[in-house]
Amino acid sequence: MSRQELVELVRSQLQALLQQKNFQGAKALLVPVQPADIAQAIEGLPKAMQAIAFRLLSKQEAIEVYEYLDSSIQQSLIAELRQQEVLEIVDKMSPDDRARLFDELPAIVVQQLLQQLSPAQREATALILGYKEGTAGRIMTTEYLSVKEDLTVSQAIERVRVLASATEIIYYLYVTDRERRLTGTLSFRDLVIAQPEQRLGEIMTRDVIFVHTDTDQEEVAQIIQRYDLVAVPVVDTEQRLVGIVTVDDVLDVLEQETTEDIYTLGGVEAGGDNYFQANVLTAARKRVVWLFVLLIANTGTTAVISAQENVLEQVVALAAFIPLLIDTGGNVGAQSSTVVIRGLNLREVGIKKALQVVTRETITGALLGVMLGIAVIFWAYLLEGSLPIAMTVGTSLLTITILAAVSGSGLPFLFGAIGLDPALMSAPFITSIVDVLGVFIYLMLARAILQL
Repeated sequence: MSRQELVELVRSQLQALLQQKNFQGAKALLVPVQPADIAQAIEGLPKAMQAIAFRLLSKQEAIEVYEYLDSSIQQSLIAELRQQEVLEIVDKMSPDDRARLFDELPAIVVQQLLQQLSPAQREATALILGYKEGTAGRIMTTEYLSVKEDLTVSQAIERVRVLASATEIIYYLYVTDRERRLTGTLSFRDLVIAQPEQRLGEIMTRDVIFVHTDTDQEEVAQIIQRYDLVAVPVVDTEQRLVGIVTVDDVLDVLEQETTEDIYTLGGVEAGGDNYFQANVLTAARKRVVWLFVLLIANTGTTAVISAQENVLEQVVALAAFIPLLIDTGGNVGAQSSTVVIRGLNLREVGIKKALQVVTRETITGALLGVMLGIAVIFWAYLLEGSLPIAMTVGTSLLTITILAAVSGSGLPFLFGAIGLDPALMSAPFITSIVDVLGVFIYLMLARAILQL
C-alpha cells in the first residue's frame, strides 16, 4: 500500500468513526499514524470534523501535527480551539513555523498571541518577523546548537546532552567566537570520533558555507541543494550567527517557488492561498488579470485581418489556414519559452549565454519549420489544388516557426535583463504575440507570392 493510499484509508475510517461518535476508536486509529499523515487525513475531512479530530490528539501529537497542516486549516483551528489550547500549541511550535503561521493571521490575532507567548519564544518570533518576506531571515529557525572553539570535545558533548531537547536539528554544531561571529562548523560524526581532550578549534571546518539574513530564499534552497547540506547557518551583517535554515524548510520554499512559476507560466496570478481551496470569485480574480492582457493583445490579430481583408476576399482559401499557422507558431513559441524559463530558474543558463541559447533555438525552429512546412505544403496542395497557395502556407509556416522560436527564447532573457520575472513571458503571452505577427507575415507573403 502506498503512502497516499494509507492516508486515504485513515481519512475514510476516521470520518466514519467520527460520524458514529466513536471517539475512542478514532483516537486509537490515529495512534500509530505519522504526524504528517494525520495532518493530511484531517485536511481531507469535512470542515466541521477537522477540529473534532484534532482535539483527539495528545498535546505532543497536536503540536507536531499542527505544523504539517495547511495554513488555512491552521487558521480555522485557531478560531475553533479554546485560547489556552491555542497558546500551548503555538508556544511549542518552532519559531520559523510559528512565523509562517503569523504571516497568515490577522494582525490583531498575532498581537494577542505574541503577548501571551513565553519571553524566549516571543523574542525568537519577533526576530524572524522583523526580516523581509522571502529571505533567509524569514524562513530560518533560531533553535540551533552553538559552541565556542576553545571547548574540548567532551565538554561539547556534554553541552549537546543538556541543550539537544531545545534545538530543532542537532546534525551540526556551529562554532562561534566571543562576539557570536561564526567561525566554523562541526558535524556530529567528527565530534564523536574525535579524542575527548581535543579542542573544537582543532577539528572544526573553518571553510563555512553560510547565507546572510537578506539572502533570497530561492538562493538559499539552491545552496543547500548544491552542497548537499542538511542545514545552512544564517549570519547578520556583522557575521554573527542568528539562525539556521533546515532542509525541510527548503523543500517548502522550492514547492512555493515552483508553484508561483507554474502559475505565472500559465497566466494565473500567483498567491499564497491554495487555489483549489479558494472560492470561485477568488479563483476568477487570479485568472482574469492576465486574460484581460491577452484579450487586448489578441485584438492585434483582429486588426491585422481587418487591414488585409482585400487579400482574403481575393483568395478566400487563405483564411482556412490561419488557425493552423498561428496555433503551430504559438506551440513552438511556448515550447521555447518554457525550456528557457526553466533553465533560468535552475541556473543552467544565464544572461551571458543568451545569444548562444537564442541561436540554438532559432536553428531548432528553422529545422522544425522545414519539416512541418513540407508536410503542410503537401496538405494544402491536396486540399486546394493550387501550388502557389500551398507554397504560401508552407513558407509562412517556416517563417512563423523561426519567429516563434526567437521570441520564445529571447523575451525571457530580455525580461530578466531589465529586472523582471522571466516567467512573465508565459506561454499564453508568447502565443498572443506570435498570433499577431504570424497573421501579418502570412498575409504579407500571400500578397507577394500570389501577386495580389
